[in-house]
Amino acid sequence: MSLTGSIYCPGDSLSVFLLTGTQRALVRLESGSKMEAQVFTFASSPFVPVAIGFFGLGTGYFIWGGQALFGFPQTSPDVNRTLGIWGFWMPGFMQFLTGLYLLIGLTWFNVFGKAAPLYMAGLAFTAYGIHWFAMSYRRYIDSSAQPDGWMAIAFLFLSILGADVFWRAGDIPVMLIFVGLTLIYAIEIPTRLLSWNLGGRLVGLFQFITGIWLLYCTYAMTVDLALGAKAWV
Repeated sequence: MSLTGSIYCPGDSLSVFLLTGTQRALVRLESGSKMEAQVFTFASSPFVPVAIGFFGLGTGYFIWGGQALFGFPQTSPDVNRTLGIWGFWMPGFMQFLTGLYLLIGLTWFNVFGKAAPLYMAGLAFTAYGIHWFAMSYRRYIDSSAQPDGWMAIAFLFLSILGADVFWRAGDIPVMLIFVGLTLIYAIEIPTRLLSWNLGGRLVGLFQFITGIWLLYCTYAMTVDLALGAKAWV
């Protein structure tokens, strides 16, 4: 059945011709001038949402790192399920959400200007968030943690990459976060693959220390943006 024809818009202003076989609509003004595409731009925003990810990861490191370092509460199926729930939502969802914010803001709407190092932050928050989803579910169902040693190799690389990018960018506070992550995953590899008992407490120690620094970065970023303070971040 032929679809060739025209639809006439009220006001004698616009004719739309549907062309069979090409599956496209040709829109033109009666005067013969072509319609121009409307381009929308968004204002640049200083409110980079990294504090959300900092706080989520810091909370996760206090919960998981504190339990591993101090041995309290003692590991049990119930404790593992609770740790899994907190790990999924705080370091998992809050980092993943931050990563999406950053990458969409950088690539779709360009609301963060030329802050190119934020691309590294977007990559890291997204990747770390998703890996926390996996680790939390693994702990919730109490499955083997040994394969996490292979995962830690990739995240050791990502941590070193983040430290290098922010060192070159001159952002030392964020670089220190990645230094903490590097130490965590470097110890995680032999701890998981070789069942190194002492390594579990060392991982907990560096998680706890990195968690303290993450809370400082959350504070500094928030007071800088909310109050115009000049905290070191």
